[in-house]
Amino acid sequence: MPSIKLIADCGSTKSEWSVVGNGKVKSIITQGISPYFLSSEQIRELLRKELLPKLKNTGIDEIYYYGTGCGNPENVRLVKKALKQLFPEAYIEVTHDLLAASRALCGNQKGIACILGTGANSAYYNGKKIVKNSPGLGYVLGDEGSGAYLGKKVIQYYLYRTFDEELRGRFDLTYLTNSSEILDNVYKQPLPNRYLAGFTGFLVENRGHYMIENIIEDGLNDFFFTHLCKFTESWNTPINFAGSVAYGFRDVISTLCHSYEFEMGKVLKKPMGGLIDYHS
Repeated sequence: MPSIKLIADCGSTKSEWSVVGNGKVKSIITQGISPYFLSSEQIRELLRKELLPKLKNTGIDEIYYYGTGCGNPENVRLVKKALKQLFPEAYIEVTHDLLAASRALCGNQKGIACILGTGANSAYYNGKKIVKNSPGLGYVLGDEGSGAYLGKKVIQYYLYRTFDEELRGRFDLTYLTNSSEILDNVYKQPLPNRYLAGFTGFLVENRGHYMIENIIEDGLNDFFFTHLCKFTESWNTPINFAGSVAYGFRDVISTLCHSYEFEMGKVLKKPMGGLIDYHS
């Protein structure tokens, strides 16, 4: 009898789970899981309340968990412990979101896998494992091309009064905020990277304005120049992208790939569909 697989794509805000077996796929959403902020016991209780009732006693044979923070061995141990307590008979693999993107985008083929969502990351994947990784320095020092990076540019244009009157007026109507509130959110409130990434919506809504197009193109070009140009493989394997920013601005990414003479591969909004294919 074919095994029942549980595949998890867990971010810090939201987690998507897919139960795959018997020719069917069932999707389940739970709150996000970050092992940096939750203990093994808290993760176990969260899953007991939010995941188990939706599984309805389905026997799970294999679990493939891809999550934020799971490049850290201690975090992997925490998550694995919680899952093992809930699914003692299952085979369990816990790994990070960059491998999820690599498997979803490249399958068993060689390629560059990029994540452009709230944060940014990239790696060269040889069809089996990640061989090279351009270091992600987080939203303060790096994350070029990410939602947080592009959102920071929007805020800079607004607070430095670089936006013309039309765009400034649109910003005021959209966000109903002010400089002191913005600075408080960035410097004093939790999760400033997520707050900054929220301003990418302003870029989406105002496409076509030359200042907006400049922010998008410059921000994504910074990712290409800083990260993709460090991989010698970028010129002889496809460049693939996952994440909401990559998907939303895939036209600009296509133009940049052409100008850098890169072969553009897949662009996925979320990796789950590719992961289901990979594990099937």
